[in-house]
Formats: sequence, C-alpha cells, structure tokens
Amino acid sequence: MTTSLLPAAAAALSLALASAACGSSGESGPARNDGRGPITVATGKDLTRTVQRLVAAWNVDHPKERVRLVELPEDGDQARQQLVQNMRIRSDAYDVVRLDAVWTAEFAARRWILPLPDGLVDTSSFVPAALETGRYRGRLYAAPWLTGTGVLYYRGDLLAGAGVKDPPETWAELRDACAKVRRTPEGKGVDCYAGQYGKYEGLTVNYSEAVQSAGGEVFDSSGRPRVDTPQAKAGLRFLVDGFRNGTIPRKAITFKEEEGRRAFQEGRLVFHRNWAYVYALAAEKSGSKVAGRFGVAPIPGEGGPGSGTLGGNNLAVSAFSGHQATARDFVAHIVSPAVQKEYGRAQSFPLSLAALYGDPGMIKRYPYLPVLRQGMDRARPRPVVVRYNEVSTAVQEQVTAAVTGRKPADQASEDLQKALAALAD
Repeated sequence: MTTSLLPAAAAALSLALASAACGSSGESGPARNDGRGPITVATGKDLTRTVQRLVAAWNVDHPKERVRLVELPEDGDQARQQLVQNMRIRSDAYDVVRLDAVWTAEFAARRWILPLPDGLVDTSSFVPAALETGRYRGRLYAAPWLTGTGVLYYRGDLLAGAGVKDPPETWAELRDACAKVRRTPEGKGVDCYAGQYGKYEGLTVNYSEAVQSAGGEVFDSSGRPRVDTPQAKAGLRFLVDGFRNGTIPRKAITFKEEEGRRAFQEGRLVFHRNWAYVYALAAEKSGSKVAGRFGVAPIPGEGGPGSGTLGGNNLAVSAFSGHQATARDFVAHIVSPAVQKEYGRAQSFPLSLAALYGDPGMIKRYPYLPVLRQGMDRARPRPVVVRYNEVSTAVQEQVTAAVTGRKPADQASEDLQKALAALAD
C-alpha cells in the first residue's frame, strides 16, 4: 500500500544510477511476443474484493484468455522480493505484475518488463505525475493504475469538543490541538499522532515527507543526497522529538499502514497519516468507531502545509510471459476510464485518471478527493533509481537508529548522507 511524484531530482538520479546498472547487470529478457491465452496477474491484497469482480467480468468476455489473480504479500518489501526472485529465474508464472511506483526503473533496467506499445493507453488521460512513475528513459514501461499521497486523518468530533476549528497546517498546531483534546473528558487516553515507523518502506516514506515538509529534500536536482542540511535535519528531529515528547506513542515504532489504520478506527488516535484507502474502511459504520466523526486534510509541515510522498502502483507486462498480447490488452482494460471509474466507486484507493478527481459523483462518494489532489500537487517522489532498494534500506537503518535513541539525530543525518553519497557514486 505503500507505496511517488516525479520532479527533476528523481529523474537525474535515475539516469545516473541506471546507466551504471544497465552496464553491469548482464541480464536480458526475451523479445516481445504476441502470444494469447490465459494469464496470471500478480497483484497486492484485494482488501475490497473489487479486483476479483473486475477480473470475473473480463473472464466472461474472454473465455479463452482468462485471468487468474495471485496476491502478493501485504508487506511491500516482501512483495518486491517475491517478484525479484521470480524474474531472476525468468519464470513465466506471472504475466502481468503490479509494481510499486518506485520499482519501475529497476525492473525496466534489468529487462524484466517490456515497454508498452505506443497507443496502448491514452497517456493524456492520466495524472501527469502518476504517468511519469511508469516511465524509464523516456519510454512507458508500466501503466499507472493507483496513485496518491499521504493525507492526515483527524477526529473532527474531538477537535470540535476541544474548541479547535480547523485541522492543523503546521506541526506546532498539531501538537497544540492534541494538548487541547487531552484536556477534555473525551480525549483522555487518546494518543496524538502516528504514521508508519516500522523498519520497512513506510519509514522511508514518512521520513521523506518530514524532510520535505521542513523545506528540505532527500536528493537535489542533480541527484546528490541532501539529508545533512538544516532543513533535512529538522525533518528528522520532528520524528525523533515526536517519540520523545509523546506526540507519537512509543508503540507506533512498529506501525505499518494497517496497525495505524486500526488504531485510528478504534478511536485511539486524534491524527493519523496514511493513504486514501483508509477512508472507506474508517467510514464503515459496522467496523469503525470513528465513522461519521473524522475528516481528511493535507499533511502538516514545519511552517505550513506539508509535502507528501507520491505513492502508487503500476501494471507492467513480464518479459517472460508467453501470452504478452493478452497481458497488454488486460493492462489497457484495467486502466481504461470505464473500468477505473467502476473500481473507484467500490473502494477508496485513489486512481490514476485525472478526470476522476473532478467527477461530481466521485467527489460525493469520496469527499477527500479535492484534498488529495491538493496534496498530490505538493508531493514529491521517492528517488526513482535502479538501486532504490539500497537507498531505502540506508534510510531505514539510520532513521530507526535516531527515533529509537540509539544515535543522535544529527549524527544519523550525517551518516545517512555518507551512505547515500556512496550509492550515488
């Protein structure tokens, strides 16, 4: 779920590292083919069972080219590892693969996925930033399907009861609002704020958002790491201080998306940073204690609205599929306007088509869409690099050391700067 927006910084680093990787990998995939027949789609966990319904409809219309879904592990790192192992042995077990937005460069550079033919999808219909996450060296390798950025869920009832009129735009306002809520009878025992802080990809996302929301950047426009600047250090200190002063509960040190979502739905958090998929689940009256009591806002920052990280999932065709023509047709079908709108009506994962964010029917169903689009306009990508997994691992190692108190925040920033510089060389 986790799961990027794409300005020059990511592009520059992608080119720098991709060229080195392509020259040294020694891997190549088979050529494109026009084979047709049954295909297997490796995707994420289908929490709302919506994808299964879309696949069932496809299978009725394509009895000789039926689709079988295989769900990858919920943990993004484990899902990537399963796909990588499959590709390394050139297995034809998967025909279509659902990739996190930051995996495109790696899979394309290693020739594990193939470029999509021009005209297969209407590129002008997508949110521009989402479309860029599917490109590698100017070619579209993966069709954008799900996109979005982190948003702030807040307990509107608790804020109103504490006399707080609006959700916070700054970290100071967030802390002040929590203090006021805790002084009310309804707010006693409710924790302030949590995001995703377990030692996995979500921590990289939350760290990147903190840095950006303090006016810093993880990499600059030339692809050089910048995590030792005053602004970047301020972002890390927001997380470190949050754990120290109780803004973030200690138990959140292991939170991934679902642990935080459950805490918010069970009424144990005033504020929660997560993806848009949480909206529909938190709004279910039968399974949520906060249904009808929460709202959604852009994430806060040090001096004003923060900058989120663009997340998302793209669909690509495996270079080792024997039925690539069917795989390409299925990708085009799933990201088409009619199917995306049908998918959007059934669940709250934000989709890649720009028109859906201004659709009155969609906004009525999911009032957070305008807020999400605002956040996407301010969001930035995680580095889109071939060696992204190593970059993310370095971030996780140093940020975990800082938030657990094993290393001073400034020292962790300086050590991370050295690690990222070595990866960029």
